[in-house]
Amino acid sequence: MALFIISASTFAYAAPAEGEGVAKQVMDSTSAKAISAAVTIGLGAAAAAIAMGIAIGKSSESIARQPEAKDSIRTSLLLGLVFIETAVIYALVVAIMIIFVL
Repeated sequence: MALFIISASTFAYAAPAEGEGVAKQVMDSTSAKAISAAVTIGLGAAAAAIAMGIAIGKSSESIARQPEAKDSIRTSLLLGLVFIETAVIYALVVAIMIIFVL
C-alpha cells in the first residue's frame, strides 16, 4: 500500500507537450493532481476496508470459539482497527499534499 501511495504522486509531474499554451498546461497539471489524489485515497481506503473486514471476521470467529476470552480479543481488535485507520489517515494526508503542495 505504501508503494501505491508513494508512486501515485508521479502523475503530478507529467511533462507538457511542445506548443501547448499555459492554460492547457495548468489544466493537465490540475487533472493529474486530481487523478493521483483520487487513486491514493481510493487504494488506501480499499486496502483498509479489506483489512478491517478480515480482522473483524477473525475476531468474531475467535469470540465464538472462546467466549471467555472476549475482553482480550475485543481489546486487541480495537487496537488493530486503530492502526488500520491510521494508514487511511496517512493516505488522506498524502492526497491533500498532492493537491495543495505539488
